[in-house]
Amino acid sequence: MAMTGVYPVFKNVFAIGTKGRESSETDMKPVAEMESFRVTVDGNVEEWSPLEAAGWMKRMVTGKALSISLKGKRCVGDAGNDYVANNAWETGGGCDSKFIWTMPSGATLAFDCILNVSAPGGGESREMEGLEFEVLSSGKPVFTAAVAAS
Repeated sequence: MAMTGVYPVFKNVFAIGTKGRESSETDMKPVAEMESFRVTVDGNVEEWSPLEAAGWMKRMVTGKALSISLKGKRCVGDAGNDYVANNAWETGGGCDSKFIWTMPSGATLAFDCILNVSAPGGGESREMEGLEFEVLSSGKPVFTAAVAAS
């Protein structure tokens, strides 16, 4: 059931395609043990100053890029977590995959992505092993709005 109102961050679910860009729906696996995330949308803004604007600038967003940074713990044996961690050693097309963000409202954002694993492990001796990575959109995402509750 879709949520309304305010909600806790832990209600967000992130799934990665464990077979890269060839992933089917059954290959989409949640990435376990993530603790925090940050979403960034970068807009490409074109600016121009036509004479008739009397010195005032006009602007238009002509492109966008999406990045989702996730931080959490390394969880060996979890399909999504293993796929991301092992991707640290890939380059080129080996970093291509699919990603789905399911929001608490029930809306989804699905897109082809590039994985950039920045920390496949590490930490202090008394801590648990960490995992940090960034998911970068490759092409236009598909946003599917939540179905309204009846």
